[in-house]
Amino acid sequence: MTTRTQHKGTGVVLGAATVAMGLIAGAFYVFACAVMPGLARSDDRVYVEVMRNINDVIQNPVFLLSFLGALVLTGVAAWQGRGSGYGRWVWAGLIAYALGFLVTVAFNIPLNDGLDGATDVRAGREEFEGAWVVWNGVRAVLSTVAMGCLVRGLVLYGGRSRL
Repeated sequence: MTTRTQHKGTGVVLGAATVAMGLIAGAFYVFACAVMPGLARSDDRVYVEVMRNINDVIQNPVFLLSFLGALVLTGVAAWQGRGSGYGRWVWAGLIAYALGFLVTVAFNIPLNDGLDGATDVRAGREEFEGAWVVWNGVRAVLSTVAMGCLVRGLVLYGGRSRL
């Protein structure tokens, strides 16, 4: 493989990582700004039913491809950019998103599972809503920071690219 081909591949991976990160940051942002405030206006039964439905349908190949793809592609882009000026930004993005990914796995998913198993909708909502909203805010901020880092890395990468 030539340096020129490797260079093109690096740009493709970094671009794809940036797009995937944007999709994920946007999803968490929409939950923070619209979905959860809208659901907060609902009674307990509707709230729990809709969240259970969302938690069920979001487990689909398209969402999982971007959710996992953002992590994997950013990791590959960080490795490809190691030692470069743009690479530091990509590594920072990887760290930010990895933390957000861990928040999802450690807090949001267990809260989703708890809500799914709740037999009393009022108690289920009380245990779920406040904590889930806070942790979603954390992952929204972390994925947005990651997105900003990737955009900065992409700009720096593009400035040195002559392809």
